[in-house]
Amino acid sequence: MAREQILQTLAVTAELSAALAERYDVHPLWKEADPAAFVAQHGARFSGLATTAMAGASAAMLAALPMLRVVSSFGVGLDAIDLAAARTRGIAVGYTPDVLNDCVADLAFGALIDMARQLSAADRFVRRGDWLNGRYPLATRVSGKKLGIVGLGRIGRVIAHRASGFDMTVRYMNRRPVDDVHYGFEPSLIELARWADFLVIAAAGSARHLVDKSVLDALGPQGFLVNISRGQVIDEAVLVDALVRQRIAGAALDVFADEPRVPQALLALDNVVLLPHIASGTHETRRAMSELVLANLESFFSRGHVVASAIDDAPAAEKRSQTRTHEQSTDKATS
Repeated sequence: MAREQILQTLAVTAELSAALAERYDVHPLWKEADPAAFVAQHGARFSGLATTAMAGASAAMLAALPMLRVVSSFGVGLDAIDLAAARTRGIAVGYTPDVLNDCVADLAFGALIDMARQLSAADRFVRRGDWLNGRYPLATRVSGKKLGIVGLGRIGRVIAHRASGFDMTVRYMNRRPVDDVHYGFEPSLIELARWADFLVIAAAGSARHLVDKSVLDALGPQGFLVNISRGQVIDEAVLVDALVRQRIAGAALDVFADEPRVPQALLALDNVVLLPHIASGTHETRRAMSELVLANLESFFSRGHVVASAIDDAPAAEKRSQTRTHEQSTDKATS
């Protein structure tokens, strides 16, 4: 029996690439000198697409794969996957939720502690030999403080749970109140920022510039920001200015607007922790994500459905937004 043809956009882990190759006929798109030209010429070969949250699956990519039946994405971000286009075509979209919640939440809280207690800055202080010249300045306590979470989804919930170990009071902002939690709901992001000592961004990556100057001004010179969502959720130029001018106390950033390029102005600052998008970057989590990528493909080809469906799980508001975006792009293409 002929094996299914899978187009793989990126090499994520050697283990996943090897496992895909064992089960399917896989073409590594990242090795092509001109990926777009390859897809345009050979796209009709492929019934499956193995991709990542960052590479995604645009409407143009899906259109160039006329026989595509299933997408399996390594990651939880859906902003780079055109779910509306996939839904219209009847293409199943699998992704890897839940298996990375703990590690992302661990990193968010670790970055929060690093930022407040200035662990990385203090490490640099010792390495430079500055301790020989005097004591390190006082930092900020974490325990007992007020934590605001923007986006109380799967990861946001785990971050809130971590906060209980530090006796923190938690409030959150969401599209709508969550029924089964005891945390306070704040419908206004500005008011949440004004209330919080620490503001953690765990919102969907499709929310562009949700955190703007008004939110940072509300957070104020004693407030700290953590972002483990997507770089574009924050107006990065405004954030850089706020950190340089110390209009907020500090930030811990695992994501940026133009990765892997980080704003030059941030590199010399001690009030910001800079991380290279590693929130899910543990052996255990990447292994579990790889297994779910494979499980989504295997389940679809054997039973006709993926294990974890991005189309089924996408919030209704996100579905409507992506449908409007798809309709607008279609209108432009045909006008």
